[in-house]
Amino acid sequence: MARVVQECLLFREEWVRAREEAEDENVGRMPADEELFQALLYLDANAGAPKGEEARRTSAITRVKLWEYLREQADVHQLAAVQDARAANVEWSALAEPLAVNTPSAAYNKAKRLRASALTDPGCGDRPVRRTPEAVLATERQAAVRAAAERRAQNEAARRHALLAPIAQRLIEHRTGLDGGDEVTFWLDQIAAVLPNCRTPTQFVSLETYVLAVVRELRKVERTTARPAASTADAQLAYTAADQLVAR
Repeated sequence: MARVVQECLLFREEWVRAREEAEDENVGRMPADEELFQALLYLDANAGAPKGEEARRTSAITRVKLWEYLREQADVHQLAAVQDARAANVEWSALAEPLAVNTPSAAYNKAKRLRASALTDPGCGDRPVRRTPEAVLATERQAAVRAAAERRAQNEAARRHALLAPIAQRLIEHRTGLDGGDEVTFWLDQIAAVLPNCRTPTQFVSLETYVLAVVRELRKVERTTARPAASTADAQLAYTAADQLVAR
């Protein structure tokens, strides 16, 4: 809604400018930008002020956008208040009257509908979730599934990194015994740059990519020259360990 708010602020400037040009003595009563609710009430009370059908149509559409924005913001803040009440052990029965419903179950369902204001549906282009308890629960379940999958991926990346980091370190330590020309040198330099501060999932992926590239280039040397890519026993052990890990 940030774009909508910006559009509406620009409309407000144009509206005020038009009323000033029309020498409207009351234009100074238009509330400030941050007083959106009062500004909307003022625009509602002066709906007929714009001259011409097109100007009135634009004004009405802008007011619709602004009221929609305010309604969404009210939902977000009311939801936060409900969550604070529940955290303070307030029962749903005590929230029924404040939420303008008759039963505890209706209060619970209304709170679920309010949750829609804070959720989007990735399957529908991140559009807001339908305001039903069922839609909110389904979206929350999907979000939980995605979060669990992301945690599993991060855990797997950390596990592989724990295996990969020592091997990458050995490749660096014994790089003089690896014969691969400029390509191997380039990828070993990349490993040396990322390895000391490799802490994030993105860096884990980069390190594995660089080790894989080193192994790929060393395999190419062996195929094209028909001789070992490593010239020392330690370098050979480091290469073999890297080759076995990336093959998993």
